[in-house]
Order: sequence, then C-alpha cells, then structure tokens
Amino acid sequence: MRLPLLPLLVISLPLLACAQSPRVNTPTGDAMAPPVKVATLPRTPAPTIGAARAIVVDYESGRVLFEKNADQSCAVASTQKLITALCVIDKGNLNHRFTITKSDTWVEPTKLGILPGEVYTRRHLLGALLVKSGNDVARALARDNAGGESQFATVMTRKARSLGMRHSNFLNPHGLTAKGQYSTARDMAICARAAYRDPIIRSIVNTQAYTFKFSNGRTKRLENTNKILKRLSYCNGMKTGTTRASGRCLISSGELNGRTAIVVVLGAQTSTIWNDSEKLLRWALERPASQ
Repeated sequence: MRLPLLPLLVISLPLLACAQSPRVNTPTGDAMAPPVKVATLPRTPAPTIGAARAIVVDYESGRVLFEKNADQSCAVASTQKLITALCVIDKGNLNHRFTITKSDTWVEPTKLGILPGEVYTRRHLLGALLVKSGNDVARALARDNAGGESQFATVMTRKARSLGMRHSNFLNPHGLTAKGQYSTARDMAICARAAYRDPIIRSIVNTQAYTFKFSNGRTKRLENTNKILKRLSYCNGMKTGTTRASGRCLISSGELNGRTAIVVVLGAQTSTIWNDSEKLLRWALERPASQ
C-alpha cells in the first residue's frame, strides 16, 4: 500500500533541517551554535635598527619584547653610571656632605669642573652624574662611597650580581674604557629596571635641564644628554654613553597608556642611536597592548 505524498514530505523536512544546521554539544550536553571565527590584527613587526646590540623589555614583567645580540659582551660607556647611582643610593644619607679632593679631578674628557676643597652633598652630585654625566663627579662619589675607584668597582660588580647581572664586570664608576670591563644589553636592561624602581633616580633621569650650584655660588645649567626626552613626550629617562670602544649607547624608558618599556641600544656607530632608540620605544608602547 502506497503512503500519501504529503506525510512523507512532512517527515523529511526536520531531517533536512538537521543536516543543514549541525549543532555542537557542550560538555554539559546542551546544544550550541558553531563557533564564530573572530578576525585578529596582524602583529606589528619590530623595526630594523643599525646598532649592533639592543633589547626591549616590559618594565613590569621583565618580558623581553625584542632583542638583537643581547648577550654579546661589550663596553657600555657611561650607561654604567646607573649602577654607580644605585650604589650611591644603597649607601644612604644622600644629604651627607663631603669634600672634593685633587684625585677626584684626575679624569677626562667629560668633566663638570668641581674643584679640590669644594664641599657637596651626595644628592647634589648624583643629579650632575645622571643628567650631564660628569666623570669627575663619578670619581668623587666612588671615593666617598668606598674609599677609591678600585674599591668602588668591587661594590659595583657585587651590586650587579645581586640584581642578576651575570655577564658584567665593572672596573670604574664612569664607564671610560678599561680592559676587562664589560656588560651586555640584557644585563643593562636588568640594571635599568632596578634604577627605574628607585624614585630618586627616576626623577633625576627625567630632568631635561638641571641647574648645578658650585660651592662658590656660581651656577651652571646642565642639559640632559638624552635627546629622546625632547623627541617623545612619554619618554621619561634614562642614560647615554659614548666611547670609541663602546660606540654610541643609550638606555631609554617610556610610559604610555599604563605600560612602561625599557630600551637598551648599544654599539651604534653614528647618530642613528637616537632614531634606533626612538623607533624601538615607539614600537614597544604605541602598538596594541595585546601584541
């Protein structure tokens, strides 16, 4: 006996509907619609830089965002004054006054011009050390801290080890070339994060200009050697350095939209050090936070 055509069509319609709209069971057994693919933005590639060594880290987490020869040992010039500053802070009593000696002035080439017999506080000299990078100031602070440059070098290296800088050895407080003195971009990023944590250092390295008052009342306006401070509104430090052995070096920091990044660029051979550093700082902070 043949069934009427209409009931067959009624029976088949639900079956066709099931075949055309498959369902996905959740772990609880409930049905749900197929997942929808969400488009994601392409990752922003890191810029190309000319400097020999570099690293970019997220300040809060320490996560490495970019690196180039970051573990290659090299001279780092005056960027190591950040370690000098940390050791001075560790000594404490920044209002302590001490007298400049003749040996403090036996250094070239960048000098503030402090003279034997003049009296300054540690705090006053720390500002000149980080803003204008006076090598005579570095020697004076080292002698006050540990009795002499060689003794202070031991303090510096011990401080570096305590921070986790395993591939650094410091022999003087100013960064002038010395055989056996070296660090790496990665180690200097560790140093920079520690320096950034200190509110005194962070305030000093963010200063675009600093008026230094000598003991005799004379004043001298010190312009910060970090040009990125004037290029980027969100740059807030840190330290420059240049010698023939190190090339041009710059550690810079910046904060934007609740994120902070540390950029270390070492071994640039031309003034492209500024462009390299700016590009990396922009890349680290202006790209979407999810990348």
